[in-house]
Amino acid sequence: MTRRTVTKAALSEAVYREVGLSRDESGKLVASVLDQISGSLSRGSNVKISAFGSFAIRKKSLRMGRNPKTGDEVPILPRRVVVFRASHVLKDRINRGGSVFLVDRE
Repeated sequence: MTRRTVTKAALSEAVYREVGLSRDESGKLVASVLDQISGSLSRGSNVKISAFGSFAIRKKSLRMGRNPKTGDEVPILPRRVVVFRASHVLKDRINRGGSVFLVDRE
């Protein structure tokens, strides 16, 4: 089984094929959706996409880590990270091996 990475271009192509927008409009639509998601996350809002999952920001506090090369202790600064939690619908689709698309093509 080969693994494929879904790119922004692949998403744009899928929108072009499924919705019927031009390739240019499809690319702009995908870019706009991704900009809205990243903008909401950067402002601290959670993003929930029905039947897919939710994105949230988690704050990590200062902690001590180790430099693997030298073994020296190094402080890891506080930061915010994005976490994703898949919905039960997505988990079920993945576990039964079916398409992850919300519209079945049978």
